[in-house]
Amino acid sequence: MSTGKALLGVMAGIAAGAVLGMIFAPEKGEHTRRNITKKGEDLANALNEKLEEKFDELMGVVTGKGKKSKTTESVKANGTEMVG
Repeated sequence: MSTGKALLGVMAGIAAGAVLGMIFAPEKGEHTRRNITKKGEDLANALNEKLEEKFDELMGVVTGKGKKSKTTESVKANGTEMVG
């Protein structure tokens, strides 16, 4: 079994445990559903922020106004070698 599959299994187990814990918690169903909805919204918002950040970073590199990494410079150099 590869490390990636083992890590994926552990993460899936943690997520399943968290969901089951919230479902079987001694709180009212309405409160539990609100908590699940809020956690989902928080996760979606965090993911959206990360995607926007990476998109802005990519657009900055494409337009030449962003910070350039070694990878970007390498791709740029190899691209001009292939074209030129």
